[in-house]
Order: sequence, then C-alpha cells, then structure tokens
Amino acid sequence: VQLQASGGGLVQAGGSLRLSCAATGRTFSTYNMGWFRQAPGKEREFVAAISRNSGIRYAESVKGRFAISRDNAKNTVYLQMNSLKPEDTAVYYCATDLTPRRLPSLYPPEYDAWGLGTQVTVSS
Repeated sequence: VQLQASGGGLVQAGGSLRLSCAATGRTFSTYNMGWFRQAPGKEREFVAAISRNSGIRYAESVKGRFAISRDNAKNTVYLQMNSLKPEDTAVYYCATDLTPRRLPSLYPPEYDAWGLGTQVTVSS
C-alpha cells in the first residue's frame, strides 16, 4: 500500500483546510485509515481514524472541529479541519491499518503503512 497526502498549507487561525490521502490497492474499502500529526520537538500523535465499517474516533483536542471521511470509489480518505488553531500546526500523516477492527486504532505502531506527510501551519 502506498499513501500520498496532500492539501496542507498556511492558514490563519479560525480558518479551514481539507487534507486528502490517496491510497493504492484494490481493497481500499477494507483498510482502516488514520490521520496523525507531529509538531517540532513532539511525538507523533493521533488525530482521527475511520475503520473499514466507518467507525470513527477523534482525539479530544480536535473533536467538533475536524471531520474524517472516506470515499472508497476514489481510494481516498479526507480530513476536514475547521476552526484551526496555532496549536494544530504540524506535519500531518495518513496511515493505513490492515487489521480488521470494529473501531480504528489510536496507536501508531498498529498502522502498517504511512504517507510522507503534509505541512499544516496555522498563524495567529
């Protein structure tokens, strides 16, 4: 599986961005997909994830502001980010977890493949 994230950029606080992650593979609909982020000097942290059955989980810090969705026909997962804050500044990574789960995992080691990441910068 190969993943390509896009859609990052520079935005003012309160603004919005939509990230996309395109995946290769004929069985995308069976993948659990996650978004993680890593700010300078910090560990990679969970942001949001969606399972093969559209079970969804969010980090508490983004609940009510971010929304994850998937389009299996396009082999793509999205992260709509609204009401962005300077603390959302990070490199955002998409990842896929090939293990069937009722709810997607929060833990990076359980993800099998990662994209290169896209930079999101939120100015105050």
